[in-house]
Amino acid sequence: MYSSVEEHVLYQIANAPIREYPYAHIYVENVFPDDFYAAMRANWPGAAALTSLADTGRVPKGAYLERFVMPFTPAEINKLDETRRLFWTEFAGWLITQRFLTAMIDKFEPYVKERFGDEIYKCDFEADSLIVRDLTNFSIGPHTDAPHRLLSMLFYCPDDDSLKHLGTSIYVPRDAAFSCRGGPHYPHKLFHKVRTMEYRPNSLFAFIKNDHSFHGVEPIGDADVLRDILLYDVRVFEPKGQTRQPGPGFGLKMLKRLFGKNRN
Repeated sequence: MYSSVEEHVLYQIANAPIREYPYAHIYVENVFPDDFYAAMRANWPGAAALTSLADTGRVPKGAYLERFVMPFTPAEINKLDETRRLFWTEFAGWLITQRFLTAMIDKFEPYVKERFGDEIYKCDFEADSLIVRDLTNFSIGPHTDAPHRLLSMLFYCPDDDSLKHLGTSIYVPRDAAFSCRGGPHYPHKLFHKVRTMEYRPNSLFAFIKNDHSFHGVEPIGDADVLRDILLYDVRVFEPKGQTRQPGPGFGLKMLKRLFGKNRN
């Protein structure tokens, strides 16, 4: 079952058209098979399994009090009840793997090379994933993600279309010359909103991180919101040691053999 799910996801992502303005991104519908998505929703971790992001050390204390997370790691999955533990363990068995990570890099290969050039052949990669629940009043100002981020992927997991306006938005600065290597979050008023990627069941928004990949979340004013997302990020560790000169036909599809240790 899970092998067929993996192939479905890879097929959907690999064949999704890349939109290049204002930076390379994809929006994929029906990213999981319908029956798997239904099981995913049925096994979504309850509130007791989630921790305030502010208490994880990933952000400054007191920040983003409306965001709760569960790291998608064996230690956290093992805390779930038996049914949920079995589901998420099997899911992680193919999602948090070298094959999936490499396939995601392959999807954005030209843009990865544009960012790193030949230095890419010295880089190392790993995946990081979180189960996320955002509540009413959550928002994130436009930002480009931390410099160590290579790709960001947001699997949207609502029950229906009623909150589709609460997706992640893409922005461009009002000052056309402004860019950001990564880190700070900026006020929404300094940007034009280009588009909101709809928060719809079984959909994916994924994009390349660069100095112009501004994105964020408009303040959530709806009452009693439970905004469930599975975040999957590819992190890059920049050059160290000597570059290996690639032979003819060498592309990112070969990185699996030479580089990129999945440390999860």
